[in-house]
Amino acid sequence: MRVGFGNDHVAIELKNILMGHLREKGYECIDFGPTDPADKVNYPEPGRLVAEALMRGEIDKGVLICGTGIGISLAANKVPGIRAAVCSEPYSAKLTVEHNNANIIAMGARVVGPELAKMIVDEFFGAEFEGGRHAVRVDMISEIEAKYGAKWHE
Repeated sequence: MRVGFGNDHVAIELKNILMGHLREKGYECIDFGPTDPADKVNYPEPGRLVAEALMRGEIDKGVLICGTGIGISLAANKVPGIRAAVCSEPYSAKLTVEHNNANIIAMGARVVGPELAKMIVDEFFGAEFEGGRHAVRVDMISEIEAKYGAKWHE
């Protein structure tokens, strides 16, 4: 499985830890974020890059990390077909795949530590979409996305 990683400058250390963790498990990790903390990166950019790579089929799933995980996930969720969920504990990471068919996990480097982050990604990558009644709900989300897509303006 090919996993795209996106991060801002705040999350470089946690990204490197998680990439190493997943590589040990046999995942191919593709880095879309900065590697030098001196390179200040605005989180929407790597969020978009990972989401677009997923949309094009260049990666199978994504991991996004910024200070809280919120901003980077919001950016990714603007790309059609992306379901990025911010999770700060393993249970939600598992259920967001099983119930929401999430294809990107997001977290905050200022919120979770390395060991908890490893547990979160393990649950995310170990879960499978259950379909059934959950598929109906995911389809409803996709219908909302199709209806409003690029039409929203503040």
